[in-house]
Amino acid sequence: MRVRDLMNPSVVSITPEESAALAARLLSRHGLGALPVCGEDGSLRGIVTDRDIVLRCVAAEEDPAQTPVKQIMSRGCTVAAPDDDAREAARLMAAKQVRRLPVLEAGRVVGMVSLGDLAGSGRCDMEASKALCEISGNIRSGPFS
Repeated sequence: MRVRDLMNPSVVSITPEESAALAARLLSRHGLGALPVCGEDGSLRGIVTDRDIVLRCVAAEEDPAQTPVKQIMSRGCTVAAPDDDAREAARLMAAKQVRRLPVLEAGRVVGMVSLGDLAGSGRCDMEASKALCEISGNIRSGPFS
């Protein structure tokens, strides 16, 4: 099974200059956990998550309406290609400690694939489960983890 068979091709993205407040509204409105940050040409510049907004903006006492996404986004994203093997994408997520991968084709974002997409396929559930265990095992730091 290939990534293209599982990815969500309806990508909601944001540009680096738009505000963290807009990113938060988009995440909420679309029920997402991450947005690819793309240039005007569709190229991937980074990714911004709900956690980035909370930790790098709100907790840092920055004004989300005045903080551009480029100041809080993660750069150097781990990505997949549509023709990559889905099991390999799950292993990559585990190795890089990420729950979502932007899917790039010809340098442009054409989809997003998540651990949930992989687990829901029924064909990659073991790899997705292992990836989630590895990711979750490394973020246990609070009293309720």
